[in-house]
Amino acid sequence: MCLILLAWHAHPEYPLVFAANRDEAYRRPSVAADFWGDEPNVFGGRDLEKGGTWLGLTIAGRIAAVTNYRDGPAAKNAPRSRGELTANFLRRTDDPLLYMERVMASAPDYGGFGLIAGDLGRLFFCSNRGADVQELAPGVHGLSNHLLNTAWPKVKQGKQRLAALCETGGAELIKGLFDVLGDRATAPDAELPDTGVGLQRERELSPAFVAGEQYGTRASTVLLVDRGGEVTFIERAFGEHGVPLGTTARRFLLAPRVEAREARRTV
Repeated sequence: MCLILLAWHAHPEYPLVFAANRDEAYRRPSVAADFWGDEPNVFGGRDLEKGGTWLGLTIAGRIAAVTNYRDGPAAKNAPRSRGELTANFLRRTDDPLLYMERVMASAPDYGGFGLIAGDLGRLFFCSNRGADVQELAPGVHGLSNHLLNTAWPKVKQGKQRLAALCETGGAELIKGLFDVLGDRATAPDAELPDTGVGLQRERELSPAFVAGEQYGTRASTVLLVDRGGEVTFIERAFGEHGVPLGTTARRFLLAPRVEAREARRTV
């Protein structure tokens, strides 16, 4: 992912409101979000080159998403794939904080990353570029290719728009989130960060939605979890220059909530 916006226990209906764009080279093979054949409790997209994922969740309520950290031209041949960080978390059942601490112990094995992982009780962030593990406080947060809540234009504006959308719900909320993710406006030069890739590249990467020839936004995802444990997952796929390729939409209940309801029925 290259833009993550989330409202964490900040919406009256949804403990988690999550909107994200995955930016990647168009030639990199992947599949749309679904339950994994080899891990049927995991739902998310799949990178077919390394087997990991940029965003996923489990029916037990674990969620993880990762972005790359931009600090100059991309480094080549990191020993391990960033998508492994999310996939491994989703496969496991250990405490989220302990998992993130283990990630930091092996952080040099990966290219620069920002990782968000946790469950519906606690969410954490860590990066191998100067940030210790930190727990997310209730509120609106944003992450692009730097540290959590770094005030890049698309993060700052996205957070402001998400905060306003927390007063809406249902179809209006979903539409509003996709409008935020689909914003192709380039930020003014004076507001651009200097991450070592040159001014023209900073301009090209500054919109929420990147529409390039070889690299750009491959997927826009809206994920909502309501107080009854129902997940709404909508993913829009895109090709070169932002051409739409299709939509995946799923609704399902988290397993702990299903078990609780079944227990109540037997009383």
